[in-house]
Amino acid sequence: MRVINLPSCIVQVSILHMAGQAAPSQSSLFRTPELSAEELEIVSRIEELRAALRYQVVQAPRRWTGSLRRVMFARAIQGSNTIEGYNVTLADAMAVAEGEKPLDAAEETAQAVAGYRNAMTYVLQLAGSPHFRYSEGLLNSLHFMMLNNDMTKGPGLLRPGPVFVQHEPSGRIVYEGPEADRLPGLMDDLMVSLNQPGSTPVMVRAAMAHLNLVMIHPYRDGNGRMARILQSLVLSQDGILAAEFSSIEEYLGKNTQDYYDVLAEVGAGAWHPERDARPWVRFSLTAHFRQAQRLLRRVRQTERLWALLEAEVQRLGIPDRAVLALFDAAQRFRVSNRVYQEHAELSEHAGGRDLKRMVDAQLLEPRGEKRGRYYIATPRLLSLAEASWEKERGAEQGDPFAEVQLSLFPGR
Repeated sequence: MRVINLPSCIVQVSILHMAGQAAPSQSSLFRTPELSAEELEIVSRIEELRAALRYQVVQAPRRWTGSLRRVMFARAIQGSNTIEGYNVTLADAMAVAEGEKPLDAAEETAQAVAGYRNAMTYVLQLAGSPHFRYSEGLLNSLHFMMLNNDMTKGPGLLRPGPVFVQHEPSGRIVYEGPEADRLPGLMDDLMVSLNQPGSTPVMVRAAMAHLNLVMIHPYRDGNGRMARILQSLVLSQDGILAAEFSSIEEYLGKNTQDYYDVLAEVGAGAWHPERDARPWVRFSLTAHFRQAQRLLRRVRQTERLWALLEAEVQRLGIPDRAVLALFDAAQRFRVSNRVYQEHAELSEHAGGRDLKRMVDAQLLEPRGEKRGRYYIATPRLLSLAEASWEKERGAEQGDPFAEVQLSLFPGR
């Protein structure tokens, strides 16, 4: 029996080997609901936000676009792992994303985050594949990348027996996955549905892929993370925005209890694909709407911060490339010579010389010795960056469906 600690509950996974094998089940999956006028309007508004983001970060990319993508990737890694109880600071998530050793995370957490980074990196790589197809083998490979630090969890293999999710305080079983002998058929059905062309908006297709995989619960461990990876994979294949800008994993990490609640509402404690998936679809659309608003705000912040830093390094006579390091440090990330020289395409000697000039200018402060040395922002740099930050807007916390109802049906 394996116990996985989560923020609000404990998941106990019990695997029992079954005698004999049954024929694969052809059970249907959760069906995509026919979208209402309000839902279609929300989709339209999200597409407008995505179009604005596409112009900012794809069609007219600035020098800061790559740096923002790295930050968003780290936020997605942090968000998805936090849901599973692997709490990691954003600075440590960024360090792991860059292949650096985290400072504060426990070893188990660091391994979980690194595994998730590996799987998500492959998702980003697949976004440009012209012959891409979904397959169970692909999902199993992503699962192996994510969990191969612990072979007892059966990385890359479907579970051989039943799985239960238990709420620790009450001891109550809150979800039971379908029988293990049905998994091959259900996974086949899921792959067919994913490879089937259709006119369903990609955000809804991705949400349904997430819902079906997490309800099938095909693995001994890591089912929630795999469902979120699959959702990001579907979004990345859309081609409108890079996966770092399409993912809602940061939002899910910040709204974990709401995420659990809607899955519990739709799942009703067991494999019930006949149930209405609409509450989950509406939750996912709300997540996309709010995350897109948050991203547009961050784009504005990034543009302002980059301009401030460029002006400062020009005033000090430091090379413009130094902004790459200062941008990370201004957001309280640690900066290493290896990462800086990689992004600035410098030799180790040139990178070290630049970092020394930033220290002499009282913008960075060194910590550690020799190969363990890294740099953090000084109070002067943090004060300089403060002017670029934009506080959270209330609109990002509101209910987009309430807004849409008022606009479509003003008399209600």
